[in-house]
Amino acid sequence: MTVNNDGIEATSMKESIKRKAREVLTEYTELNKHRKTPERYAILEAVYSMDKHFTLEELGAFMEKMNFRVSRATLYNTMRLFITLRLVVRHRYIGRTVYEACYENGDHCHQVCTVCGKVSEVKDAKIEAVINDTKLNRFHKDGFTLYIYGVCTACQRRLSRQLKKKKTTEK
Repeated sequence: MTVNNDGIEATSMKESIKRKAREVLTEYTELNKHRKTPERYAILEAVYSMDKHFTLEELGAFMEKMNFRVSRATLYNTMRLFITLRLVVRHRYIGRTVYEACYENGDHCHQVCTVCGKVSEVKDAKIEAVINDTKLNRFHKDGFTLYIYGVCTACQRRLSRQLKKKKTTEK
């Protein structure tokens, strides 16, 4: 579908990715003779409806807003399955664990502020090219995620003001 309106094109692309993720889950459940539970599909729908990294608590709250309650154990077990199926990726940052939908998400980099914990994605073709061109010994790369740790500008400004304030009060 070629549409000039970015909103319509992005929505149709997002729906296409959701459909493909559902197909992966359906194929897995059929091949392994697992039940196709409404909870699994509702969780998958919620995961692919979220536009950012999320915690399990945020996912549970999002599902409650959709009027679909699931237990914490169901969330954990389903996320473990989705990670195995490569539908979700888990990131362990300083002091917290977050998840993101990853089907057709591509390789990407994350900036992680070591002060406030804010995470933002970075798209850099040069970094991707270097990693993709790297020859790995006895290893087949499926994808990558790169973490760059540092201090965001908001925290830098706040720390600078605090330091300036401290110097002023010491005089």
